[in-house]
Amino acid sequence: MNAAIGAAPLPGMSDGRKGFIFALSAYLLWGILPFYLKTVAHMPALEVVAHRIVWSVPIAGILLWWLGLFGDLKIALTTPRMLAMATLTACLITINWGTYVWAIGSGHAIDTALGYYINPLVNVVLGAVFLSERLSKPQMVAVALAACAVILLTVYSGGLPWISLVLAFSFGFYGFFRKTLPIGPTQGFMLEVLILSIPSLALIGWTVMQGTSHFVHGSAHDIGLLLFAGPATAVPLILYAFGAKLLRYTTIGLMQYIAPTIVFLSAIFVFGEPFSHIQFIAFALIWSALAIYTWSMLHDARKARIAAQLTP
Repeated sequence: MNAAIGAAPLPGMSDGRKGFIFALSAYLLWGILPFYLKTVAHMPALEVVAHRIVWSVPIAGILLWWLGLFGDLKIALTTPRMLAMATLTACLITINWGTYVWAIGSGHAIDTALGYYINPLVNVVLGAVFLSERLSKPQMVAVALAACAVILLTVYSGGLPWISLVLAFSFGFYGFFRKTLPIGPTQGFMLEVLILSIPSLALIGWTVMQGTSHFVHGSAHDIGLLLFAGPATAVPLILYAFGAKLLRYTTIGLMQYIAPTIVFLSAIFVFGEPFSHIQFIAFALIWSALAIYTWSMLHDARKARIAAQLTP
């Protein structure tokens, strides 16, 4: 897999530079994805998600054919344990996609940005709870600050910031279980969308029978938008998979803030969503938590490099 990724695209570049270009492209595309989702806001979120899944299949299939990785997919499709785990991760990413599509279309882009800011800290908590990973003091402070932000928003709004929490935890659990799936990222994505294509096609068929399908009964503009759902979904995920394979974990960890920052700024300055002083305080707490978490991550990475250099 690594050889296929490193050899074909962007010849003549170092792996680090290739990985940076791939990952940056993915995060920039995720950052501007809300602009596309705004154009399909008049359609039901489930219909949009169904088309995201169905039209991702041919894109992922072409990539697997190009990289010569269909053999891995055949093994996965005949291994019950891998199918079961892929079904679980597919369900989690569907929850994430559905919530995100609905939230952007309903004017909650700020809440989605908060969710993806919280996500790295959720990953830390999941590691501590399920993998018995010990939290460092800076990590404990960062998690505590994030918890304070959630409590503040809960008291202010009279309820949990559920959009942010669903996005953060669904993606956190998706990443957690995805790591246990013994298959490459591109093959895993293809396996997930294949599994999801069955209920997605059923949903699309139901909308056609009900006469509510925007793909069959909609305008040419709607048809084009739904066809574009496949590339809008698959391309950044594939670019990210390539980048993550070639970059250090700490580099990916720093770059993950690009997309929510673009979404946050777009929500305020382009979409015109209200941003109260309470929300500002909550975001300030989250940004402080992320600064501490990032410093801790960089510090640990530096210590590991020094230790590796000193090891004979």
